[in-house]
Amino acid sequence: MSSQWRSLVLALLFAAAAPAFAQQEPSPPAPPPTSAPASVPWSSLSPDQQKLLSRFGNQWSTLPSERQQALARGSQRWLGMSPEQRGLARQRFDRWHSLPPDQRGALRERWQKFESLPPHEQAAVRENFHRFQQLPPDRRRLLRERWHNATPAQRQEMLQRMRDHRVQRMEQHMQRPSRPPGH
Repeated sequence: MSSQWRSLVLALLFAAAAPAFAQQEPSPPAPPPTSAPASVPWSSLSPDQQKLLSRFGNQWSTLPSERQQALARGSQRWLGMSPEQRGLARQRFDRWHSLPPDQRGALRERWQKFESLPPHEQAAVRENFHRFQQLPPDRRRLLRERWHNATPAQRQEMLQRMRDHRVQRMEQHMQRPSRPPGH
C-alpha cells in the first residue's frame, strides 16, 4: 500500500467523520495532570520483554515514565503477535518512518482527531473504512482518483452528498413498519 494511498484512505475516513467534527463543541483545555505517570520498574517486565527491550536496559531508569509505559505496552503487544502479524507490523513501521515529517505530523493530527471522537462516531468511521475496503479494487481506485482530483469545493460537495445519503438511509430505516413477532 503506497503512502499516498494510505493518506487518501485516512482522508476518506476522516471525511466520513466530518459531520462529527463539524458538530463538535470545542473541548475545554485539559486539566493539568494531578500526578506524573508511574514509571515502570525494569524488574516488573517479563524476561521476554527484558530481552526484547535489552537495548534500553542500561538506561531504563533514565527514560521518561511515558516512554517506559509505551515500551512496556508495545513489547507486550509484540510478544502476543504471530510471525505474520509481526511481519505486517514491521512493514507498517518501515512505511511510517519513510514518510516525510510533515506527513507523519498530519497523520498524527488526524489520529488525535479520531481519538477525540465519541465511541459511536469512531465506530461509524471504522465502519465506513471497512465498507470502503470491501469495495472491488476498481471501485476503490475510481473513488481515490475522484477524491484526489477534486477541488476543495468538489470535496465538500461529495461529503455533503454522502451525509445526505446517510441521513436518507437512516430515515428510510426509521420509517419501516415493524413486523409483529412470528410474521
